[in-house]
Amino acid sequence: MAGSTISESEDEALSDINVVPLTDVMLVLLIVFLITTQVIKQAIPIKLPNVRYEPTMTKPENVSLTVRSGPGGTCEVYWGVTRVTQKELLDRSVSKLENLIKAVGGVQNVNEENMPEAHIRGDVNTQYKCIGAAIITMQQAGFQRVGFISEPPPLTGYRSE
Repeated sequence: MAGSTISESEDEALSDINVVPLTDVMLVLLIVFLITTQVIKQAIPIKLPNVRYEPTMTKPENVSLTVRSGPGGTCEVYWGVTRVTQKELLDRSVSKLENLIKAVGGVQNVNEENMPEAHIRGDVNTQYKCIGAAIITMQQAGFQRVGFISEPPPLTGYRSE
């Protein structure tokens, strides 16, 4: 009978959590997070205009475009990180919207919540004709919402509203 009872100190030792596996898992998750954040942020190097903005909710179905001036006054447009021509931009945009319509079960099921947006990142030194052409192309494809991504100016110690 004496062997079947557990003393109070043994009971506390049995209820303690072993933190070594917990810290191992947390360190692995931290390393994975640090690696994936660098992989996710792939972008074409440009200088964005410094303006105030309203943060938007980025949805995975949104289209991210980067527009900048190329050599000799040409325009460079990137879909994600892939350079595209105006025709390829129109074809990809139309295809994306057609796939969305098929996925939601028809045009009658398309609404503001599931409609993708086009987000344009334009270099501050880019000619307006380049950005304007990208806007018109996305509108011709059927995108109803076309917005601009900007970089807010740094805070200078006070906030003017």
